[in-house]
Amino acid sequence: MRWIDGHCDVLWKLWNARTRVSFYDPDSPLDVRYPDARKSGIGMQVFAVFVDPQVPKALAWDIALRQVDLFYEAIVRDGSDVTVITTSSELKNLKDSGKMGALLALEGADALAGELYRLRVLHRLGVRQLGITWNHANEAADGVEEERGGGLTRFGRKLVEAMSRLRMILDVSHLSERGFWDVMEYSDVPVIASHSNCHAVCPHRRNLKDDQIRALIERGGILGITFVPQFVHDPKEEAAVEHLLRHIDHVCELGGEQILAFGSDFDGISHKVSGLEDVRRLPYLEEQLLERYPKQWVKRWMWDNWYAFYRRHLS
Repeated sequence: MRWIDGHCDVLWKLWNARTRVSFYDPDSPLDVRYPDARKSGIGMQVFAVFVDPQVPKALAWDIALRQVDLFYEAIVRDGSDVTVITTSSELKNLKDSGKMGALLALEGADALAGELYRLRVLHRLGVRQLGITWNHANEAADGVEEERGGGLTRFGRKLVEAMSRLRMILDVSHLSERGFWDVMEYSDVPVIASHSNCHAVCPHRRNLKDDQIRALIERGGILGITFVPQFVHDPKEEAAVEHLLRHIDHVCELGGEQILAFGSDFDGISHKVSGLEDVRRLPYLEEQLLERYPKQWVKRWMWDNWYAFYRRHLS
């Protein structure tokens, strides 16, 4: 069976590398390398454009564009077996192409610096998904680590409206709880949590509470179970696949089997869940899933749920 992985930070690592690193090199230090991704069954990978908040704000837009450029020069370059996915028809054709799909997402609206024209530019460059915040506040909203816990700002609401007009997908991972509810109550955009787990299982602030998961279910969104150890289990040093499965159990108990998927966060984490150290370990996770759940459910979580969502919401 094949996988769609809803979140990785390969582009950030490529941009930040002090020595030459290649997505296509089987010996590169990346968690997600093309040869291993294909061997492990990755049929489509979502690549995040992420600008670290430590970067001077004046440079954020330039760095975001440089990562978009890396996406086209180093990932979906001419002659490669990776193809960009921007439309529903391109995704439909992926099945018979023999290629790996790649979808471009912006993680955090900081690079927009309050300018909607930049959103339109990124959309024209192939970005189809946007997470409003990382962990901190920006012009659009507060992130989960902002103590005041504010929701969408005036600009944030304009941003969501613009995303709706462009038919873009909104990612609530990293967004404050109040921001989450603002999105759910005041917009009609397609909503996902690309890399978040269950607060009831592991009470980290980045995980979603049960009422948020139920709202995602009602909205027909996606919850991408992630491999970030501190979101999986406390203490994070003991996090293992068995703990990850507890999050899946909990979502199913809430009636969310149809919204479950995966968003690894590979290349965005330094510590790893035992047994999920990089993309080569996905077959092991598949084995563990098949031992515990019906095959048709596992297939949905690995591929079908993401695929159906993107087919429905990409223009």
